[in-house]
Amino acid sequence: MTFTKTTEQSSKHEHLEKMSVQELLSNINQEDKTVPFAVEKALPQIENLVNVIVPKMKLGGRLFYIGAGTSGRLGILDASECPPTFGVPFDLVVGIIAGGDTAIRKAVENAEDNTTQAWLDLKAFNINENDVVVGIAASGTTPYVIGGLQTCNENNITTGSISCNAGSPLSQTAKFPIEVVVGPEFVTGSSRMKAGTAQKMVLNMITTATMVQLGKIRGNKMVDMQLSNSKLVDRGVKMIMGEITVSYEQATELLQKYGSVRKAVDNFRKK
Repeated sequence: MTFTKTTEQSSKHEHLEKMSVQELLSNINQEDKTVPFAVEKALPQIENLVNVIVPKMKLGGRLFYIGAGTSGRLGILDASECPPTFGVPFDLVVGIIAGGDTAIRKAVENAEDNTTQAWLDLKAFNINENDVVVGIAASGTTPYVIGGLQTCNENNITTGSISCNAGSPLSQTAKFPIEVVVGPEFVTGSSRMKAGTAQKMVLNMITTATMVQLGKIRGNKMVDMQLSNSKLVDRGVKMIMGEITVSYEQATELLQKYGSVRKAVDNFRKK
């Protein structure tokens, strides 16, 4: 199969420095509009991966993201939002970036070129066959990510991937690849743009669909969310009022007593 990095091809937009601010924003927006349609084409692949993650988690497994640069940061972002949103342990969904936590804010030279480090990073979490590892790389060629998935495959650990080029080495390595082909970037090769947007959309889908399947959402409400600030406490109180007939003050007391919307509502209904 011929492999072409379309994300690094030159776009139809040239001489960007000659555009006005309005023209720049308008053209970026036009490019961004194409991303949801590219994601839509990948829905069957996303479904396949979610259908593997859910039963693994029911067996006590975890979901790991590995990536470098923007891709790694997006994995960490999605993982870090799962505990406050769904009330799950911080180590149920884990994001790992090439170069370690330093690379979240500052690029670490040559970190993405190391083919063995991802496996070492995963081993630090006692990775096992109940877990799922998803490699994220817009180009689909990052050695850190490919090397990590290859070793996971050798150890019977389920692997998935998210890339933005068709037929990439990463897709050929992962057992459950997802390819969201967004085409050339507005700024040639800047995969933090359309590719990054596409990856974030897919990550949102993966964890949201998984958590719904695991019962972490009731109706369309975050009944297990962590009550980490006054805004979320107020939201939780109003959720309780929407489920049972109580005043704001009574709902507040229930939330304080039981610590979550789900427990407050369930215990009230048991009375």
